[in-house]
Amino acid sequence: MTTPWTLYLLHCTDGSLYTGITTNIQKRLEAHRTGKGSKYVASRGVATILATKTFPTKSEALKAEYAVKQLPKDKKEAWFTQPAPQIPL
Repeated sequence: MTTPWTLYLLHCTDGSLYTGITTNIQKRLEAHRTGKGSKYVASRGVATILATKTFPTKSEALKAEYAVKQLPKDKKEAWFTQPAPQIPL
C-alpha cells in the first residue's frame, strides 16, 4: 500500500499563501514553523494552515499543486472546497 500525499495551503504572517505537498502534514508543518521547511516560509513565517486535500499518488498531488499555484490568490482557498479537482492527466 502506498502512502497518500497531502496538498496543503499555508497562510504566512505577511499575508501571502504557500502551497506544498507532503506525506506527513504534521511533520512538514513543524519543519515550516522551525524554519526548515522552505526558504519562502522561513522568511515570512507560518500563521496557519488554511486547507488540505489528500491524493493517492505523488503524481496526482504534484499536478494538483501546480494547478493551485496557477490560480490567483483569491481563488486558491476555494479550490480546496471543490469536490473533485480538475487535473489534466
